[in-house]
Amino acid sequence: MIVQLNKGIAKDKAEELALKYQATLFENGSFVLVTSSKVKLASDELKQLADGIFITDTDIQLAGKPYYADKREIKIGDFSIGGNTKNSLLITGPCSVESEEQIEASAQLCVELGIKVLRAGAYKPRTSPYTFQGMGLAGLKLLDKMRSKYGLKIITEVRDSTHVDEVIEYADIIQIGAKSMYDHGILRKCGQSKKPVLLKRGFGTTLQEFVQSAEFILSGGNPNVILCERGIRTFETKTRFTLDLCGAAWLKEHTNLPIILDPSHAMGYAYGVPDLARSCMALGVDGILIESHPNPKAAKSDAEQQLNFEEFKALHASLKKVGEAVGYKVI
Repeated sequence: MIVQLNKGIAKDKAEELALKYQATLFENGSFVLVTSSKVKLASDELKQLADGIFITDTDIQLAGKPYYADKREIKIGDFSIGGNTKNSLLITGPCSVESEEQIEASAQLCVELGIKVLRAGAYKPRTSPYTFQGMGLAGLKLLDKMRSKYGLKIITEVRDSTHVDEVIEYADIIQIGAKSMYDHGILRKCGQSKKPVLLKRGFGTTLQEFVQSAEFILSGGNPNVILCERGIRTFETKTRFTLDLCGAAWLKEHTNLPIILDPSHAMGYAYGVPDLARSCMALGVDGILIESHPNPKAAKSDAEQQLNFEEFKALHASLKKVGEAVGYKVI
């Protein structure tokens, strides 16, 4: 249940109500109380103090259309996605920051093609402890340098709660990866920020669990959440994961959050990324994340799935056409 309190309700009164009804409290224009969908709070007291009471049958509440029917608009610097914008944000860059020369080449590619957001990981949540773990703070500072030099926005990943404050400080969009989707320390920290958060679906996670993780951020007071489908683990072994386009269609229908798709991590092999990316664009989504690298064969992580720059340029041109066909502008 969601209770939107009257704008005149003072903070101490809102906190008193939250304690009384064991509700989560945050401020969004006015104070909002949120409780489990199983708790019924429509008391006479709350009816008198509320501008609106929304009862749902699931704990997809703040992200659900019964509460907010329109798609949320997320502002990122001087542009937006979601809402009524019909913008589809193309994000590219390498899996990880490896050197200044490498990340600058990627930044220059973005500028050449008019791409607004550069992605690269500074902290890498790797499966093996013996593989490249990222450059850490030094990598964040290189990304910051590219932002200052080329006017790009930066998206980079939080690996765990030990460096979440650093990533929040340096990133324009905070990425929570599939392996960190359940990390409540990260989720709650991002809920306290107002920066856009790209939340990736865990590869063994149901859609319900995925959106409930988004609820942790939303209920912390940050409305700027973007969902990212990046593939789930199925019985198939010939591709890295299976991109759940059915799940993306469900998210479009039942949630009010913008959706970005990640064909690179789903496919796992560069040869299949362009076709899969065009399928994503045809679905009419708010963005696509595609990994590219100046020399994929030399990449220190995810080498097989990253496109070289010529491959990416060809894909970029075709995505614009597919976007136009379904009424979306690739930005």
